[in-house]
Amino acid sequence: MTATEVPENETADDAMSLTEHLAELRTRIIRAGLAVVIGAIVIIAFYDDVLRFLAQPYIDLCNSKDESFCPNGPSLNAFSPTEGISVRIRVGMYGGIIVALPVILWQVWRFVVPALEAKEKKYAIPFVLSSVILFSTGATLAYFSVGQALNFLIGWAGSEVDEVFGVDKYISLVGLMIFAFGIGFLLPVLLVFLQLVGVVTPKTLLKGWRYAIVGIFCLAALITPSGDPVTLMTLSGPMILLYFVAVLIGWLVARGKLRRAAA
Repeated sequence: MTATEVPENETADDAMSLTEHLAELRTRIIRAGLAVVIGAIVIIAFYDDVLRFLAQPYIDLCNSKDESFCPNGPSLNAFSPTEGISVRIRVGMYGGIIVALPVILWQVWRFVVPALEAKEKKYAIPFVLSSVILFSTGATLAYFSVGQALNFLIGWAGSEVDEVFGVDKYISLVGLMIFAFGIGFLLPVLLVFLQLVGVVTPKTLLKGWRYAIVGIFCLAALITPSGDPVTLMTLSGPMILLYFVAVLIGWLVARGKLRRAAA
C-alpha cells in the first residue's frame, strides 16, 4: 500500500482534515453554481418560449371560462419599467436550477461520499436518477395544478373584482409551486438515504406513520405558496404515498443486508 492510499477499514472521511472538507465543499458549490449559470443562460436565450409555456395554465383557464372571468383577456402585465428585466432574470434563475439539477445532485452526492461505506457508494447513480425523476414528476404535477389553484384563488376575489395579473407575481407563484412540489417529492430519497446510513430504521418510520402524516400536511401547508386547499391536498397526498414507498424500499434493503450477513 502506498502512502497516499487509505486503508480499507478507514474511510476517506477519517483522512480528511477540516480545511480539506471546506475546500471540497467550496469546489462542489462552485461547480454547481457554474452549472446553474449555464442553465440560466440557456433558459434566457429561449425566454419568450419559456414565458409562453409558464403562462399557458392561466391562458387555458381563461379560455375555459366566459368573458366575465377574464375581462381583460389572459394577459400578464408589467407595472414598472424594471419588472420586465427582473422577470427575465427570475425565469432564468428558476430554469437554471432545474436544468442544472442533475449536476447539483451529483455534487451533493460526491461531497457526502467520503462519509459512506464502500457498499453504500454504489447508490450514486440511483440516487441522482431517482431524485431527478421524482423532482420532475413533482414539477409536472405542480404545473398542471396551477390552473386549479388560480381558479380557487380568483373565485374568492369576488364577482366585482377584475383580475389583472402582474407577470412578476405570476411567475413567482408558478416557480415557487414547481419547487415546492419538486422538493416535496424528494422526501422518499431523503428517507431512504437516512435508512441506508442507519440514522433511522424502517420499523421506526412505520411505527410513527401517524406523526409523519401530520408532519407532511404541515410541511405541505408551509411550502405551498398559494395556500389553497386544492394545492395542499394535491401535494400532501403523493408525499404520504411516497413516505410508505420509502419505508418499503428501506425494509427491502435491510432485508437484503441481513441475508448477505447470514450467508
